Amino acid sequence: MEEMEKKQTAVEWFAQQVNSSKWKFADMTDRQLIIDQAKEMEKNQIVNAFEIGYDNGACVQEGNALYHGSNYYNKNFQ
Repeated sequence: MEEMEKKQTAVEWFAQQVNSSKWKFADMTDRQLIIDQAKEMEKNQIVNAFEIGYDNGACVQEGNALYHGSNYYNKNFQ
């Protein structure tokens, strides 16, 4: 079985930022940019996980429409 490359989650990345001097000395605008970046990373991770599942046969359908990762994210997290 092929070993998958471990990736950093959005939460891990955000915790690393909060624990760094970058966060400690950042103004509110810079802190908001870090928060927004973590949210975007999380969204991308959710969409990608959904699409990997779809590609591996986990088909999600609502009515006659097939779901894609971005549809799933928007419906469940927006």
